[in-house]
Amino acid sequence: MKIIVGVKRVLDYNVKARVKADKSGIELQNVKMSMNPFDEIAVEEALRIKEAGHAEEVVVVSIGPTASQETIRTGLAMGADRGILIETEELLQPLAIAKLFKHVIDKESPGLVILGKQAIDGDNNQTGQMLSALTGMRQATFASKMEFEGSDVLKVTREVDAGLESIRVSLPAVVTTDLRLNEPRYAKLPNIMKAKKKPLEIIPVADTGVDVTSKLSVVEVNEPPTREAGVIVSSVTELVDKLRNEAKVI
Repeated sequence: MKIIVGVKRVLDYNVKARVKADKSGIELQNVKMSMNPFDEIAVEEALRIKEAGHAEEVVVVSIGPTASQETIRTGLAMGADRGILIETEELLQPLAIAKLFKHVIDKESPGLVILGKQAIDGDNNQTGQMLSALTGMRQATFASKMEFEGSDVLKVTREVDAGLESIRVSLPAVVTTDLRLNEPRYAKLPNIMKAKKKPLEIIPVADTGVDVTSKLSVVEVNEPPTREAGVIVSSVTELVDKLRNEAKVI
């Protein structure tokens, strides 16, 4: 079985996001970028499945600018076998991303697709579900545990509002990962060096035949308002007065 894992290059989660001067988006120049944390978990799970003997190949796929090769190389250093980059400078919406993943799936015919449940830049949580609909593959979202039952059935424990839910899906399937699924490994230096020689296919987005024209436009991006300091009141009467006359909440 072949596993395809989606990875995305995002602003590192330790870096404070800054709005561009023209308010057109987030400043990404000269800041640290890294693999989306949910995607790291997806890569780790794919590697564990391969190590357990349920898969023969792990392919990491990214959609984005040339610099996304670094993100793919990170996945290769963790242990993936090869990478595919669909190269584009456009800021893509989830539906376009799902269509591009479908292009790869049609070409590669994987038994399992693992994606992070969301990217920390947009927090859309849409691509996995859309990909399932486009391909007709079964889906299991928000996975916190994955277990094989035989060679073609996957038991997935999902994190839902009421607690945990277990479902069984027949392969091929699309699974999106939650934070508690695993702890991603660190890439060791020898593996980082080996990753530089692993195959990485670059496909210009125009060669996919997919229309990636965005139906949305960003009007303006602003910093959240500064939180005001709290006020200490001396009595319940004063508290009620401030809530009524200043905060306007009662």
